[in-house]
Amino acid sequence: MSEPVLSVAPRMIRVAIVDDHPMVTEGIRSVLESYDDIAVVGTFANGREILDAVDRVVPDVILLDLNMPELNGLTASELLLEKRPEARILILSMHDSAEYISTALSHGAKGYVLKDVPTEEIKLAIDTVMAGERYLCTGAKGSLAPSGDDGREALTNREQTILLQLAQGKSNKEVAIELEISVRTVETHRKNIKRKLGISSTAGLTRYAMEHGVLQGTGIQGGF
Repeated sequence: MSEPVLSVAPRMIRVAIVDDHPMVTEGIRSVLESYDDIAVVGTFANGREILDAVDRVVPDVILLDLNMPELNGLTASELLLEKRPEARILILSMHDSAEYISTALSHGAKGYVLKDVPTEEIKLAIDTVMAGERYLCTGAKGSLAPSGDDGREALTNREQTILLQLAQGKSNKEVAIELEISVRTVETHRKNIKRKLGISSTAGLTRYAMEHGVLQGTGIQGGF
């Protein structure tokens, strides 16, 4: 006589929702809780609240707005991933500009969804990032990846700021202190800058900064 096959319930996806508009968080929560494989582990009004609670609620996916009081979504993304690098950050925003999207992705977000998408698309985005893939809604895809005049992928405002700091001879630690971010975040941005510009050396970054006017008006002739 064969043994009965025991069915194993699928693991629930733990989701945290972070937005400073209660109607938004409660609306998303109501939709997500209708799915059998999702558990909403908390709603939070800003980045500081989720940062304080992340080790307690242990989310798999964090739905995160960008513009919030106390601690915005970009800074929160960096700090959350330092505490829980396995978490997937999924930006949920009203902003569809390439600058917002590329900056969010460079800060560690695994996906970007506009707030006007159908509610079922949020579930699709969660499933996609849980599978280890990046998710961009249709509106975000259409806006992403602007290129510079030379065909290179454009630097974000934050990357331009860090390039300027580095070209002035500051170390990663000095840049981190100046911009109030972690050394690890500076290192990540530095790698992204090199990749986008197709430059492999720090000397090459200095040369690029001088040739493209990054140092113009600073009085610095640059060097690392």
